[in-house]
Amino acid sequence: MISPSPIPVPRPGVMSIEAYVPGKSAAASTGKVYKLSSNETPLGASPYAVDAFKAVAEKLELYPDGSATQLRDTIGARYGLDPNRIVCGAGSDELLSLITNAFMGPGDEGIYTEHGFLVYKIDVDAILNCVTPRTKIVYLANPNNPTGTYISFDEVKRLHAGLPSHVVLVLDAAYAEYVRKNDYASGIELVATNENVVMTRTFSKIYGLALLRLGWCYGPAGIIDALNRIRGPFNVSGPALEAGIAALKDEDHLSKALAHNDKWLPWLESEISKLGIGVTPSVGNFLLLHFPKTAGKTAKDADAFLSSQGLILRGVGAYGLPDCLRLTIGPEEANKKVVDCLKQFMTRS
Repeated sequence: MISPSPIPVPRPGVMSIEAYVPGKSAAASTGKVYKLSSNETPLGASPYAVDAFKAVAEKLELYPDGSATQLRDTIGARYGLDPNRIVCGAGSDELLSLITNAFMGPGDEGIYTEHGFLVYKIDVDAILNCVTPRTKIVYLANPNNPTGTYISFDEVKRLHAGLPSHVVLVLDAAYAEYVRKNDYASGIELVATNENVVMTRTFSKIYGLALLRLGWCYGPAGIIDALNRIRGPFNVSGPALEAGIAALKDEDHLSKALAHNDKWLPWLESEISKLGIGVTPSVGNFLLLHFPKTAGKTAKDADAFLSSQGLILRGVGAYGLPDCLRLTIGPEEANKKVVDCLKQFMTRS
């Protein structure tokens, strides 16, 4: 007989999970610090979303709408979707967790891509070759983080066509609003016509509501029913619901955020490439920078130097990219400072 542990023990596998390590939020600099590590919008949230958030302070004693009815209706109107096929959550990460918990159990498999460089694009055939009878979910971040690359809608459809009908294809489209490619689609059409595809979206990026943790997913009725059965009854806060509704209605703020990214994404890619630093072309609001392995010029060295100048980028060694840093498109003054500081870094002796 096995003796019970004298203290509570988590179920098998929990302690082998590597805990998430967030990016730096502070720098050893005496001047102004620019946080360019979390892909947050430099324009902030819509002023209407801010006002909606503040207005909720008058009714903090009330529970939020557990069904997120008004937000789902607003999302449905915005994208032409059936609100009954939408679930809202505390960020798209909660929704991804719900999908996993609903459709995977002990011994089941999920497939995800590590990253997709321009020269090592996500390989649909390689994904399909990984599918076994135990596979229950295939996760595809499109656009991909941290590379900023994407695969075309034709390739996404080919991936779906090659999957067994019982396998759920999860399309994480967190950066979809930023994409300016004619061959890209977030996945709405694929969800609308199939029983095993789910698309997740977030308010954390272009809508600037990361602090409130708000996301949504669109899926077939059967999957949505399963998610509603296991989610918490009040999984989205009242302030998040109200701010999300207001943010979706502010087309002007969204247009400004897109215009800012459309201007500075190509500018940064061009200017940084001139410095001898590799840059993966991106369709998101961030760039993956590739540094030399030369002593004094590595990604680790660059991170330390930039941090000393008040510029916080994201190390991506945990993604298997130790020679890279991820740079969020920031406000104009931050973008120009990044280029100036990288120039100093690459030319110093």
